[in-house]
Amino acid sequence: MTTEITVQDLDTQQFIDKQVEEIKSQVGDGQAINALSGGVDSSVVTMIGHRALGDRLRTIFVENGLMREGEPEHVVDLFAGLGVKVELVDARDEFFAALDGITDPEEKREGITQTFYKDVFGRLVRESGARHLLQGTILTDVDETVAGIKRQHNVFEQLGIDPEKAFGYKIIEPLIQLRKDGVRKVGEAVGLPEELFNRIAFPGPALAARVVGAVTRERIDLVRKATTIVERLLKDTNAFQYMAILHEDRVTGMRDGKRDFGLQIEVRCWDSVDARTASPTRLPFDMLEKLAEEIIRGVPGVVSVTYNIATKPPSTIDVV
Repeated sequence: MTTEITVQDLDTQQFIDKQVEEIKSQVGDGQAINALSGGVDSSVVTMIGHRALGDRLRTIFVENGLMREGEPEHVVDLFAGLGVKVELVDARDEFFAALDGITDPEEKREGITQTFYKDVFGRLVRESGARHLLQGTILTDVDETVAGIKRQHNVFEQLGIDPEKAFGYKIIEPLIQLRKDGVRKVGEAVGLPEELFNRIAFPGPALAARVVGAVTRERIDLVRKATTIVERLLKDTNAFQYMAILHEDRVTGMRDGKRDFGLQIEVRCWDSVDARTASPTRLPFDMLEKLAEEIIRGVPGVVSVTYNIATKPPSTIDVV
């Protein structure tokens, strides 16, 4: 049973010092690897890990083809400015092959999990000789997985899975006692710029969590375009998270005076503290109109834009 450290009880410097010592103790004189996605959790783990291990921590950004526009290069540049070298590994073909023909949400998550941990990182760990992987699992990931709400890709031991037996390496989770608000507080204390420690949350399965139905390069490209628009227009709302969802069904619309069976994008924007519960942000109607106008103009084939007004629960923040 993981003991939660609430943001009210969190002493950031004490927490960081403790995690640094625990990482040093577990890794010893060896090497470790961590995956950096540019999200808050993985960014904080990267900084704590490098404080503990220095050059003995190999930081890798896996280009899975499912990220935001320009994300890999942007993250590599940001961390270079913080003195952290990030290696870019192109695994797009492997991830799209693993997702080919899969429409079930849990099967998608499992395909991404196996590709990431067993295939891509299994290979990288074997090549490097490292015996440990650092990752940014937080307590909400565990809660949602154990409760059966959705399988988070980075949860194993709580499901009775031994990562060392399954993948060939041990996993270290420095943030597992925290929720998102605590992670942000630690991120600020460990020296991340606000652009990173206050960044909106982004799911582990990336844009695959925002495509209902089949995940193809073409469909990911569509939701990526919509994501760019949504994040640009909603960045000043102070919302907890906001996103675009590509639905599977074709809907009837009109284009150039003729009927057009087109695509539907759902916009979600959430107010929350720790992602356990959330409510839709009460966006002004003129903002909703602007979102619809820009998405229909900027994303090929879209004829319908909707806004989610259900709370979590019963809804969830991401759709898959």
